[in-house]
Amino acid sequence: MAVAHQRRAKTTVLCTLKSARKQGFSSLMILKGTKFQLKVWRYIKTIKKGKIKTYKQVAIGIKNPKSARAVANACAKNPYAPKIPCHRVIRSDGGLGGYSGRGGIKQKLKLLKAEKVAI
Repeated sequence: MAVAHQRRAKTTVLCTLKSARKQGFSSLMILKGTKFQLKVWRYIKTIKKGKIKTYKQVAIGIKNPKSARAVANACAKNPYAPKIPCHRVIRSDGGLGGYSGRGGIKQKLKLLKAEKVAI
């Protein structure tokens, strides 16, 4: 018996400099990612220094409440850590999750401590 798998089209979006600036990204960042990834990264840019959110809170914030795992995957694909501060996003159980920037989890912890976040 064959099982039909539903596939979603993976669309890659390349922001122009003008549209990147309009979305709150620096002009030096040319982002390449899916529409979903860009939405996640745009939302994460709004998290204030010294504050943290969970992957679930980010998912709710982008109006996709059941997509916490996809948010974590989008963070993992972040090409501009820490400029797009994915280090401010943690797991719901209080764990750090992952970090795609140089230095991995140790660097994530260091960045959070530098921002005076109690972990």
